[in-house]
Amino acid sequence: MKTTKRIIAFSMMVIFVLSAFLLSACTPKEPTPPAAGDQPPAAEEVTLNIFQFKVEIAKELDEAARAYEAEHPNVKINIQTVGGGDDYGAALRAKVQSGEEPNIFNIGGPQDVEDWMTRLEDLSDQPWVGQALEGVLSGVTVDGKVYALPFNIEGYGFVYNKAIFEAAGINAADIKDFASLEAAVKTLDGKIKAGELKDKFPNLKAAFEVAARETWVTGLHASNTAFSQEFPSSLDAYAAKSIEFKHADALKALLDLQADHSPNAKSKAKLNAVDYATQVDQGIAIERVAIIQQGNWIYGGVKAVDETVANNLDILPMPVKGVKEDSIPVGVPMYWAVNNKGSEAQKAAAKDFLNWLYTSEKGKDFIVNKFFFIPPLKGYEGLEPKDPLGQAVKRYAEAGRTMPWVFMGYPTGWGMEVLGTEIQKYLSGDIKWEDAVKNAKNQWTEMRK
Repeated sequence: MKTTKRIIAFSMMVIFVLSAFLLSACTPKEPTPPAAGDQPPAAEEVTLNIFQFKVEIAKELDEAARAYEAEHPNVKINIQTVGGGDDYGAALRAKVQSGEEPNIFNIGGPQDVEDWMTRLEDLSDQPWVGQALEGVLSGVTVDGKVYALPFNIEGYGFVYNKAIFEAAGINAADIKDFASLEAAVKTLDGKIKAGELKDKFPNLKAAFEVAARETWVTGLHASNTAFSQEFPSSLDAYAAKSIEFKHADALKALLDLQADHSPNAKSKAKLNAVDYATQVDQGIAIERVAIIQQGNWIYGGVKAVDETVANNLDILPMPVKGVKEDSIPVGVPMYWAVNNKGSEAQKAAAKDFLNWLYTSEKGKDFIVNKFFFIPPLKGYEGLEPKDPLGQAVKRYAEAGRTMPWVFMGYPTGWGMEVLGTEIQKYLSGDIKWEDAVKNAKNQWTEMRK
């Protein structure tokens, strides 16, 4: 499918992010769109199978499903979550190939739209479409038709513990570029090694933890900092037949800074065994490390371990050395799609559930106060982010210090299976950085043929 036929005009990511936070304060409140009940599912008994990737909300999403069932006794919802250390895209393909097709599933940006087009229900007539913030639907719109509902708006960077920084005498407000970040990390590292912070933080072992086993952390999120300076949007990345990898050295600097100041600094191959739980639940949440590359989605998980620590978190920029140094990537992580292979009753119920989740008052409460999402729609006046990481993303967005998410336009599997794997080889010492970059560039070109 040609890009020129399948993609409408793209609005810059910064615009829709700013809209997310400023429209509620600057524009009159629009009428709430019809919620559940205005487009009721069929009266017959219906079972919905949801296959979703976001492990951080697995428990809360199940609670939301039970709340919906209580209002719609003819609908039964089953939810399966595959994410974290698992490849959701591969798992979804396997699920479909097995004949167990979910009624609701997740897709990314334009590349996933092409890959799954034969199973995407047209959602253009759904009430929430008119409430979407500017730009959030561009990557899932083809020939004027909208095929998915955005999960939320997220931002990521270097999440850090403010209490540890304060104890180390580091002023986070002074960190605005790579040089100041590096200086702060070296100061922190020195104080940890000297034992100066041990009394207050007995678990503290290193400045960073690096979850290199999670190739989405390295091959998608970390690499996005570099490629967001090469491509204005995911649509541009999707259209690219090759890459220059202009800022490969800046990406290397970010990776090296983390690896060189991690518990495995002297044996970096071990970083390839560090997973999300080790980085988050057994890392920053217990104050074993002070900084990790993650986003506002970790708040709920850290809160479940230690609420005091969770409320002491904030986000530092991810500086692309010599290019854009004071910003964080902000964008839409995934979208909800409805499988057009389901029965008419299943499709109706699936659409109604998603509409209920994002437009009903009970659903909005789940979105903001239980999922800790930054909403992608209007109509959430008075429901500002309450957690410190959501507030941090808001702060960056309002200051215009953001980068777009372009990794949704990478060739299918390239970010995790190619670049993420090359980064693992680099960390283990099996390959030089220059060769990792060369291999990744060649594979992009091959995968675009």
